[in-house]
Amino acid sequence: MPEVLKAPLVVEFPFTRSLGPVQSAFLTGLRERTVLGVKTTDGKVMVPPVEYDPVTADELRDLVEVESTGTVTTWAWNAEPRRGQPLGTPFAWVLVRLDGADTALLHALDAPGPDAVTTGMRVRVRWAAERTGAITDIACFEPYEGEAADAEPASHDGQFDDAITGIVAQARLDYVYSPGRAQTAYINALADRRTVGERCPSCRKVYVPPRGACPTCGVATTDRVEVGPAGTVTTFCIVNVKARNLDIELPYVYAHIALDGADLALHGRIAGIPYDQVRMGLRVEPVWTEGGRYPDHYRPTGEPDADYDTYKELV
Repeated sequence: MPEVLKAPLVVEFPFTRSLGPVQSAFLTGLRERTVLGVKTTDGKVMVPPVEYDPVTADELRDLVEVESTGTVTTWAWNAEPRRGQPLGTPFAWVLVRLDGADTALLHALDAPGPDAVTTGMRVRVRWAAERTGAITDIACFEPYEGEAADAEPASHDGQFDDAITGIVAQARLDYVYSPGRAQTAYINALADRRTVGERCPSCRKVYVPPRGACPTCGVATTDRVEVGPAGTVTTFCIVNVKARNLDIELPYVYAHIALDGADLALHGRIAGIPYDQVRMGLRVEPVWTEGGRYPDHYRPTGEPDADYDTYKELV
């Protein structure tokens, strides 16, 4: 049996969001070494603050300032920190109920080892040297010997100079992907400029790319079938936004293409024709680049358009 493929993959994108008045005040406050919470309808103080009461759904705007010291309510040891985590050395993830708050904040605790961490231990904020208005302005928590403050949290108007009104969070997921037996065969066939699917032994549908099992019948698919190379455009979209690291002139067309002999449409870029002339039913064929392991794009074959009835079940 041929070796099943696997490869490291990274999914990464910047997530940009605007902030309402509560979150704006909270993050701007961190920049100023001030921790703000919000009072709920029943008088509890939530840190981090939220804009709507989780019980009553009432809008919340009553901000208060809490202490930068608190108590660990629960914890877990992280022996192998990953890229982008708060500390580069082993640390504890902790939920900390800051003095004056009724809920706990998740962050990192800098401790020499798991034996130095206990539920109920006292901790305080270690502020980052450079603060920009983000949760990372709290570099981490560190052990603290002082007692809890008894004073009621003071009201705060949430007003700061140069308030933070939006954030950009860099989302990233690193993982190893294996396509499995069926798609490994499909990818290896593409390298030979062939497109291979698998037929369900029950309903006889041919799936391209193959999935290893029929999603309708729930049975394994092992009967390999070569399809195409030509196919029919079933649906399409015109792309006007440039993707990062993709050097394709805008606008371009991305389409669902039902290869001849397949019962499932696959994705592909359409080229060799003005974008505004691409249409449903257009007959296309794959174009391979020198040394390419998969089709670079699909182009018109010059055949008459396919009748709608021949592909309507794949739209």
